[in-house]
Amino acid sequence: MNFSQDLAGLDFTSEIAYVALLFGLFIVPRIIQRWGVPTAITAFALGAAVSMGVGLFRGDDTISLLSTLGIVSLFLFAGLEVDFGELRKGAAILVQHIVMRVLLVGGAAWALVELGLLDWRPAILVALAILTPSTGFILDSLDSLVKDEKDRFWIRSKAVAIEIVALAAMFFTLKSTSVESLGLSSLVLLGMILVLPWMFRAFARVVLPHAPKSDFAFLVIVAAACALITRNLGVYYLVGAFVVGVVAQSFRSHMPSMQSDHMLHAVESLASLLVPFYFFHAGLELRRDDFSVDALVAGLLMVAVAVPVRILTVVVHRRVALKESLRQAFNVAVPMLPTLVFTLVIAGVLRDEFDIPSWVFGGLIVYALVTTMLPSLMTRKPPPDFTLPPILPTVVPPPARAEESDTKA
Repeated sequence: MNFSQDLAGLDFTSEIAYVALLFGLFIVPRIIQRWGVPTAITAFALGAAVSMGVGLFRGDDTISLLSTLGIVSLFLFAGLEVDFGELRKGAAILVQHIVMRVLLVGGAAWALVELGLLDWRPAILVALAILTPSTGFILDSLDSLVKDEKDRFWIRSKAVAIEIVALAAMFFTLKSTSVESLGLSSLVLLGMILVLPWMFRAFARVVLPHAPKSDFAFLVIVAAACALITRNLGVYYLVGAFVVGVVAQSFRSHMPSMQSDHMLHAVESLASLLVPFYFFHAGLELRRDDFSVDALVAGLLMVAVAVPVRILTVVVHRRVALKESLRQAFNVAVPMLPTLVFTLVIAGVLRDEFDIPSWVFGGLIVYALVTTMLPSLMTRKPPPDFTLPPILPTVVPPPARAEESDTKA
């Protein structure tokens, strides 16, 4: 067999591998979900198994691109969910919640430094990874976990508010190496925030009338471009995508097509399609020594300490501030436990930028997986899931005709 035949065989094998991957990411998780395992965790586990088992897809540019688009679309969706009018409704409670969470992050970082485990900058990032809920993931799971609209309001508002503060803290922590670095990065981010409304306004006036239904594509392109900018600033893709989502949400009144829920639905559909590739890619990045005994112990210790503290602070605060029953407060606290996306992102940053010990990285992964499983286990409801919205409308049988009813009678 000559070289061209070998190459052709290799390409055919690669195509089969991609088809098998699609089956594994979109069919297998639905099968395993019946045992209460979220589809995101299944995709992550598949990535780890493929990487450490047979070494497939490691360093694959296609998977890396789809993964990037997945995290960009997810945080674009989270940004679009930011409704400042809604946040103002519970401003006093949200401010109190943010202050408590900031104090917890500061206390956790101080403890890690005092114990001699980490320096200040990685300690703050680890504290953020442990204590910041993954807003996009939580918002997508609300339908399956929470039915009460009041509880959904508070979960959504608190998750969004905490993520805004956490992203700001992450930005300043990563760029605090020097005044020049922090100043330049802040100017670039501020310039982005100021330019984006002008871009949306110009697009709505100049381009959209001549290119109908192109607003969704424009939104995704701008989110990807801004995500790349913030990635090059050293603060990862999610900051730029989230900023675009927030600005676009506040600009919806200038673009009629963005006022409806169709735009949010389209972005959610895109995220649902691409996010499994992000989790799969994150699993591909794992190494065998990430799951040592020390990493397992560290992860379970994080769960044993952080989860009760997170639940208790929310329950006590709501009991005191809103006079809610323990069950009502518990129903708000538990769905906010998942940290999967935010923890995975920060864990990757910590390993790439700070060269943290493998047991810290592995411990964060264990913690993220456990906290993502807990809401469905504790509430005994279906697990969080990135589900694609239905493409085809539900078929409703036509009502029986009068003569048919008379005949049956």
